[in-house]
Amino acid sequence: MNEAFKALSDPTRRKILTLLKNNNMTAGEIADHFNMTKPSISQHLKLLKNAGLIQSEKQGQFIIYSLHTTVFQELISWAFSFTENNKDKEGGK
Repeated sequence: MNEAFKALSDPTRRKILTLLKNNNMTAGEIADHFNMTKPSISQHLKLLKNAGLIQSEKQGQFIIYSLHTTVFQELISWAFSFTENNKDKEGGK
């Protein structure tokens, strides 16, 4: 989970995740939304993939990137566990 939080700390990677929320995309399609080199985008994609936030699938000569929603569900569940504990301590408020 630490890798996921580290990946989410960067605004470029958060924007990549936002792009992938709407559509699966190739690295080139993702790069078109940024003013940086394709190797820089590839590094961001690598970090997101290593954190488990995205996944890739080879389709012909292209690699298609998509969100890995299971990891997001785990992060949300973990975050909500704090609010549930606080409700229990406050008597269900």
